[in-house]
Amino acid sequence: MPFNDQRSLASPTGASLNLYTRKADGKERGVVQISHGLAEHAARYAGLADFLAGRGYHTYAHDHRGHGHTTAPDAPPGKFGDTDGGGKVITDVLAVHELIATEHDGLPVIAFGHSMGGLIALNFIQRHSPRLAGAAVWNANFSAGIAGYAALAILGWERFRLGSDVPSRMLPRLTFQAWGKAVPGHRTLFDWLSRDAAEVDKYIADPLCGWDASVSLWRDLFGFIFAGADDSRFAGIRKDLPVNLTGGEKDPATSGGKAVEHLTRRMRQMHFSNLVSKVYPETRHESLNEVNRNIIMEDFAAWADKVTASR
Repeated sequence: MPFNDQRSLASPTGASLNLYTRKADGKERGVVQISHGLAEHAARYAGLADFLAGRGYHTYAHDHRGHGHTTAPDAPPGKFGDTDGGGKVITDVLAVHELIATEHDGLPVIAFGHSMGGLIALNFIQRHSPRLAGAAVWNANFSAGIAGYAALAILGWERFRLGSDVPSRMLPRLTFQAWGKAVPGHRTLFDWLSRDAAEVDKYIADPLCGWDASVSLWRDLFGFIFAGADDSRFAGIRKDLPVNLTGGEKDPATSGGKAVEHLTRRMRQMHFSNLVSKVYPETRHESLNEVNRNIIMEDFAAWADKVTASR
């Protein structure tokens, strides 16, 4: 079932955010605000929204700058913005969050992010955790380390030679293409997303998916990654915030879930007291489009029920 509603929301950044909403069925428990991944769009989360509606959750999901049907003067497809693109993305998320507060005053809100959306969700809670009842950071990799700095050097060279507004030539080879080749016996270079061939084919056929991001967008993403890798940036997050960290054992984008486990260890060492973490066996990158997605969504809903029951 698709989302109930599609509309435009004016953001303080100048973006016109393409926003989808799905109303809860029956008694409402809370709101889940979704941040989607790189080179995809929010409409792909209709399945999760429909599932959560049956559990009493409203869902809000918007296309980030440079993605889907969101428009902004400084953000053509594949780009967050001319300057401070990452900061503008967080401001856009806050604009949606404030709309939720207006339309569902008093209901607990959970920030949910997958992959790039997980990077965004963690950066959002670093700045705005008091606003949230909980946060789910799924399939995100904050363990770039030396490889991340090498990627920034490559992007710096590309920016010098090509300009920031053009698609990076090297990063797709080091990420999407490398991850596709890492899947044994792969049918397509997007098999790293899921074991469900039908879901992979839908992604490939979707004109709003699978494109190459600009040099500037990649640089903004590494800004999110390095902010998430900096322990000092967690100082503003309340230690009792419920956080759900999820990954897949066969996800090459997170080194088989090791990046998720690394973030879990870091947050526990920082004394976060309400942390749930799981890496699902045999699962690839897109947990919500995997063959075991029903189990994964049930686990998420059970966690969300506990979060909202304590509010």
